[in-house]
Amino acid sequence: MTASAPICAPLSEASRRRTRTSALLFTASLALLAGLAGCESAPPPPPPAPLPPVAALPPPPPPVLLPRSVVELASVYEDYVHQAASIDPAFTASDKVEDSLKIAEQYQTSQLQEGQAAYGAIVALQDPTFLATLREFAKDARQRSDIAARLMAEPSYAGSFKGADSAAGLVISTFSDQARRVIDTGARIHQAAYDVQHQSWSKADVVDRPGRLALAKALSADPQKAIEVDTIRLSQNVTGAQAMGVAAPAAPPPYTNVVNRSLALAAMAALGEGGEEYSPQLIALLADPGEGQCLHLAKLDLYQCLSVAKPSYEDVFCLGQHAVGETGQCLMKASVVGYALPPTITPPPPSRRSTEVAATSKHRAKKKAAPRTTTTG
Repeated sequence: MTASAPICAPLSEASRRRTRTSALLFTASLALLAGLAGCESAPPPPPPAPLPPVAALPPPPPPVLLPRSVVELASVYEDYVHQAASIDPAFTASDKVEDSLKIAEQYQTSQLQEGQAAYGAIVALQDPTFLATLREFAKDARQRSDIAARLMAEPSYAGSFKGADSAAGLVISTFSDQARRVIDTGARIHQAAYDVQHQSWSKADVVDRPGRLALAKALSADPQKAIEVDTIRLSQNVTGAQAMGVAAPAAPPPYTNVVNRSLALAAMAALGEGGEEYSPQLIALLADPGEGQCLHLAKLDLYQCLSVAKPSYEDVFCLGQHAVGETGQCLMKASVVGYALPPTITPPPPSRRSTEVAATSKHRAKKKAAPRTTTTG
């Protein structure tokens, strides 16, 4: 009996699947190993190129500011113009005249003149073109310093910048409107010097004439205090936090000294050269001897008028002609190139009616005082 070959049983379906899976896994493993072997042999990628250095941004320009002392000058000027232009010429008693004189007298000439220029600077800063032009120059510290030095030495240089004509138009229009209101009030008071003469109080002599003149001089010597709420509002006008709402057509040069100084101060503020540390030199920039002289002469004319005025209606004349009217003329002269001051007018004579009344009263007094004569026979 011979041995027979082993008989292999056929594989089950599950065994065949396991065999195929094992083969696939083996093949995948070989492929992974081959890939890993290839990766190990590839050169590493080059390092990234360095980024270019980032240029440092320039510092922002200093903010638009003016010193508080300068803004206070503008506040004092604004308040005086409002008070003087608001005097009511319908006088009914001598004490009303004296109160109005105190309002019109109480300005120091240098303070009012500097305040007008300071107020004009705040108005000029409302012009967007002028402001934007100077802000561009403010970005460069060296350029900013050079322009500021030239403005301090030559205020008219401010008129050469783009937008200066439109800024000057705002300033001139504002100054002219303010001056005109004061002048018109002075003219109404001047007319009242004639109109009140039918009232008995107006023909009575002023009480304590020397004291009244001394008070006028004292009020003219003391600087006025700024109103806090007005100073805050004007400070906001400077920084742009609150608009003034002014509008006017552009005005080409030439400009008055006061307008030039207003533009120069506005340019300094826009450049960022208007902080508190610059207060002394900026106040010096505002001073204009010519305009100050006009106001000084108006004061002298007022003192002379008060020194010779006797009845109250002559005080009304001094108030309207010099304390208010002539002051307004000086403010207008500071606004408009070539503006001529009107001639000085002497105090008004008493009206015909008041002269007749005075003559009649004098005749009656004489007749009453005449001694009686007796006859003997």
